[in-house]
Amino acid sequence: MSTLDWQHYRADGFFDELIAAGGIPRPVARALCEHLAALSDAELAERKTAAELAIRVMGITFTVYSEGSMIDRAWPFDIVPRIIPLSEWTRVEAGLKQRVQALNMFIDDLYHEQKVVKDGVLPAEILAQSVNFRPQCVGTTPPHRVWAHICGSDLVRDKDGTIYVLEDNLRVPSGVSYMLENRVVTKRVLPELFDSGRIMPVDDYPAQLFEMLASMSPRPGDDPQIVVLTPGIYNSAYFEHAYLAQQMGVELVQGPDLLVGDDDCCYMRTIDGLKRVDVIYRRVDDLFLDPEAFNPESMLGCAGLMRSWRAGKVALANAPGAGVADDKVVYAFVPELIKYYLDQDTILPNVPSYLCMRDKDREYVLANLDKLVVKPANESGGYGMMVGPHASPEKRAEFAELIRANPRNYMAQPTLAISTSPTLCDGHAEPRHVDLRPFILSGPNTYVTMGGLTRVALVKGSLVVNSSQGGGSKDTWIVDFEEA
Repeated sequence: MSTLDWQHYRADGFFDELIAAGGIPRPVARALCEHLAALSDAELAERKTAAELAIRVMGITFTVYSEGSMIDRAWPFDIVPRIIPLSEWTRVEAGLKQRVQALNMFIDDLYHEQKVVKDGVLPAEILAQSVNFRPQCVGTTPPHRVWAHICGSDLVRDKDGTIYVLEDNLRVPSGVSYMLENRVVTKRVLPELFDSGRIMPVDDYPAQLFEMLASMSPRPGDDPQIVVLTPGIYNSAYFEHAYLAQQMGVELVQGPDLLVGDDDCCYMRTIDGLKRVDVIYRRVDDLFLDPEAFNPESMLGCAGLMRSWRAGKVALANAPGAGVADDKVVYAFVPELIKYYLDQDTILPNVPSYLCMRDKDREYVLANLDKLVVKPANESGGYGMMVGPHASPEKRAEFAELIRANPRNYMAQPTLAISTSPTLCDGHAEPRHVDLRPFILSGPNTYVTMGGLTRVALVKGSLVVNSSQGGGSKDTWIVDFEEA
């Protein structure tokens, strides 16, 4: 028998995704837990080694930036999946669709009439000081009036079991390739558990992505020319760019591969000459997308791309300027935006948030830095944030000064008791904190992945799950399960 003795597994004070109080597997996870417990230590080690070997052979890597250097690392993966019952996921899916619909309406409003500001729902100063509002996009109407075609919203579960939206990623969200590859690896190491047919598949994402992108083509027809625009091999998400292009059967290009002609159409350079491009899935940030419109020194984009997009000759996903909603201060207003645009109550709640631009909130944050998580408005990947209970007095003092100097740029949230999931550590199952990033595609229809990328804080007690900060991941199973 293995050392996975669930009777002695404890996630005291936290909701565990697989194991309930007293070491009893949750009903939806019973079959998995019993199967893992029946494996010997040698068999468990063999499965773990098989997963690591598969990741190396498949070339699944990510890049970490450290002290001026870039390090390619094999994707850190735990073989014990995280399980969510389909009955619960149905509600989560509805909540994500609601949220992204409201956010797209919000972005479209900001680049047109700005009714949300005129009606006093969003304070004018938030828009005035937004670093991701692009004046170059004002008056432009993208296909289907959708700006954030691909969204990754981060979800966390608190100790009482409530699922919260922690933040929305609407610029160039990454991680979906790892979700897909996690499933491939898990099927290799635990194939017998997929025989029931109750684990919902995730492998339709590339086809759904292609269909959504094709729907944006300015030239109606059966064969739109779609490309994935990457900054290149030194980008931390390059593996994903190449993977998605290959899965969709489209070209992976860099800025110099494209040009915009005098007719405002975008073309791709090929060995057979120029070929018109209809849709660009861009993984390049706004400011590097077009040296004519943004940073004139950028070598990553293509001159004239904004001109072509505004003329309706090429479609861009995500649309430039979508990041105006990818702001952790705007995040705090999403429930009000859902009510304003959809006249609906929010299905998935926000984490309670304090905005440092408000005098009362700022006073509370400064007095309670040892209890709060403080985030800058527009950073991502876990950078620039402070987890108060784990921060040194010097770090808290540093953040107090940052907040006083630029209160609009900071918000704070309580330190949640984020849920845990059993994770193999030296042959033993130990609780490690997890979050979840589902991906939502918006076009003529809205599609939500069955689950998403579960990220796990591999360091004991850590709440930081980002791979760039030492986190790993595990497969996420949405299981069609009815309790007897």
